[in-house]
Amino acid sequence: MKIISNPLVLKQHLKDIDKTAGFVPTMGALHEGHIALIKHAKEENEVVVVSIFVNPTQFLAGEDLDKYPTKDEADKKICELAGVDILFFPNAQEIYSQDEVKICAPNVRGYVLEGATRPGHFSGVLRVVMKLLNIVSPTRAYFGKKDAQQLNLISLMVKQFFMSVEIVPVDIVRDSDGLALSSRNVYLSKEQRKEALKIPKSLYAASKLISKNILNTEKIKEEIYAILAPLETEYVEVLSRDFEVIDEVQIGNSIILVEVIVGETRLLDNIWL
Repeated sequence: MKIISNPLVLKQHLKDIDKTAGFVPTMGALHEGHIALIKHAKEENEVVVVSIFVNPTQFLAGEDLDKYPTKDEADKKICELAGVDILFFPNAQEIYSQDEVKICAPNVRGYVLEGATRPGHFSGVLRVVMKLLNIVSPTRAYFGKKDAQQLNLISLMVKQFFMSVEIVPVDIVRDSDGLALSSRNVYLSKEQRKEALKIPKSLYAASKLISKNILNTEKIKEEIYAILAPLETEYVEVLSRDFEVIDEVQIGNSIILVEVIVGETRLLDNIWL
């Protein structure tokens, strides 16, 4: 495995080898969810590139940038064992400059759901993803479905900026107890983790309602809220996969999204229908 930190060196290296490239951008603290992304990339491309970069522009004031989990040596070993060809490991000075041209999230889609409580977050996400995609110029880039709003906005950016990359969504990977894997799960105490299990439980209950042909979105949301109580729930929404408001679930084109605060930890989950 080749480790590169300089963006221009990586860009030239990939240009010289001239092979199809699968790209997995991460913020490190790798887990089985990231490994699933890498496996998909390996199956569909000649070269696999993984980036590890804790992006400062997507953290708001008072958020957990300084304590975001980092496991650099462990992450390198995981990438090596997973068969990654190139690990891109830049620092912020190599990615950002003092007087930046900026990309902003759309005024509506970027400021609802997670964007409503974290204004500016998705501008930071799109800003770094645009840079990373331009550096790597991959054939395909792989993103987990757990961050569904992020996935939607990145796909929209690629479409609207006519970028030559295929965005590949990959299914959520869950722990044995059903909790969606996340680097932030390490923040949870044992008791908080038990409480967090209400999240997948609520989504399972929603899927059971839908299997009984109860498709009204308000009834589904009521059921989810009832199971999540008394957790601090930021939102529960049932939308089309284009993130449009719907009154009834449309099988094959709907998604239920939840965001919950457990202790001080923000947890996202969803189910695609």
